[in-house]
Amino acid sequence: MIWDNPAWFWALLVIPVILWMQYRYYMRKQIPYLTYSDTSDLDYLPGNWRAYGVYAGFGLQIIAVILIILALARPQAERAYSERKVEGIDIMLVLDISSSMLAEDLKPNRLLAMKDVASRFIDRRESDRVGIVVFARESFTLVPPTLDYKLLQNQLEHVDLGMVRDGTAIGMGLATAVNRLRGSDAESRVIILLTDGENNAGEIDPITAGELAATFGLRVYTIGASTDARTAPYPVHDPIRGTRYHEIRVEIDEDMMRAIAERTGGRYFRATDNQSLEQVYREIDELERTAFEEITYHEFSDLYRGLLNWGMILMLLSLICDRFVFRIGLK
Repeated sequence: MIWDNPAWFWALLVIPVILWMQYRYYMRKQIPYLTYSDTSDLDYLPGNWRAYGVYAGFGLQIIAVILIILALARPQAERAYSERKVEGIDIMLVLDISSSMLAEDLKPNRLLAMKDVASRFIDRRESDRVGIVVFARESFTLVPPTLDYKLLQNQLEHVDLGMVRDGTAIGMGLATAVNRLRGSDAESRVIILLTDGENNAGEIDPITAGELAATFGLRVYTIGASTDARTAPYPVHDPIRGTRYHEIRVEIDEDMMRAIAERTGGRYFRATDNQSLEQVYREIDELERTAFEEITYHEFSDLYRGLLNWGMILMLLSLICDRFVFRIGLK
C-alpha cells in the first residue's frame, strides 16, 4: 500500500492538541457538588452504563478525525504487471566423440568431462534453443535446436564412442552445425565446437566450414580439450592383463581452431583440466547472454473510501452520543 498525499499525516499532530485542550477544559470546569458527612457507603455503588459512556462521544470524534485524515492522505493499493520480451539465442554444441576422447588427462576421461560440463551449460540456459551435433569420421545432428532441455539432457547422457566410425572430421561437424543454424531467425546464433585432436577425415576442410559459418553470420567458439603436456594417458583393455595405460600424443591444431574463431567473431579456448573446461563454458555463458526487455505496468486502486465512510459514521455516532445518549456527560 502507498499514500498519494502523505503530507496530510502532519495533520495528525492536531490530535494531541485536542486531547490537551479537552483536558484543560475539564480541569477548569466547575462541577456542582453536595457536601456529605461520610461518603464511604457510596464507594461500592455500581455505576450505570451512562456513567461509563460520558466520554464516548469525544472518543468517537477523535477516531473519526484520525480516519478522515488518513482518507485525505489517499491510501492506494499498487499492483505491478510485467511484460517480458525475450530474445533467445540459438546454440549448437558440436562434440567430438572420436576414440581419443577416452584419454584420462581430464577426469574421469575427456568424453565424460565434456558431457558433464555441457550438461551444466544446458541447465543454465533459460530461453535459448540448444542443439547437439556429434562427430568422429562422420557427423550427424543428435538433437536439432530446441527448448526441450529435458530431451537434450537425455540425449547427451547417451552420447558415447562408436555412434559413428572413428576419426576426427572437424570440418564435417562444423558444417553440419552451420547447416542447422543458417535458416534460424534468432538474433544471435552460436556454435560451440569442442575437440581434442586434428582434422584427419571428412570431405570439408575446417577452415572452409569456418568461412561458411562467417558467411551466414554465425559466431563460433572453439575449445581444445586436453592436457598441455605432450602426451596423455590412454586406457587399453586387455582381456588377460586387464586395463593398462599407454601414452598417446596430444595433437590439437590450435592455429586452425583459433583461425575459425577469429574469422567468425568468436574466441578460442584451451581447457587443460576439468576446472578450466568448466570455466570455458562459463565464460561463453557470460559472452552469450539472453537479451531481456521488461516493461512494468503499475495499477493503482484507491482505498480512502472505506476510511472516509467510517470516519463520517463515527462522527455521526459521536453527535448522537453527545446530544441524546450521554447528555449528562461532562463537556
